[in-house]
Amino acid sequence: MSTPESTPLAGELTPYGHRLLARVYYADTDFSGVVYHARYLEFFERGRSDFLRLAGVHHTELADGKHGEKLVWVVRRMEIDFRAPARIDDILTVETRTESVSGARIFMAQQLKRGDELLVEARVEAAIISQSGKPRRFPREWIAAFMRDR
Repeated sequence: MSTPESTPLAGELTPYGHRLLARVYYADTDFSGVVYHARYLEFFERGRSDFLRLAGVHHTELADGKHGEKLVWVVRRMEIDFRAPARIDDILTVETRTESVSGARIFMAQQLKRGDELLVEARVEAAIISQSGKPRRFPREWIAAFMRDR
């Protein structure tokens, strides 16, 4: 297992997807000292963004029109199960894996853990759209990058 001292800023690709370590700061917590529920979305977003980055899909290239037009990622649907709270100064592991890619959509599973303890689970459906809002298919090279364990 990675430690905060040995893991790069963007986390690391794993045989199943991606792993990112994150510390809980005071700003992440509510008045009770536990992570505010909306902050978990931010931890998951960081995991997905860094997975994309390490897989070779950069947001700046999408916006620059490298693929023939400007493209944008959007989250279409998200299901979250809160099991246990994270607290200030916890070191969390955000694990992200791709379940499937279909046309313009990608389905991902994410887990947020403190050590071996599962705190929060999410299932995410995201899509690629053009700047005008039309769905766009995933380039083949992206599918190979996201489906690392297949």
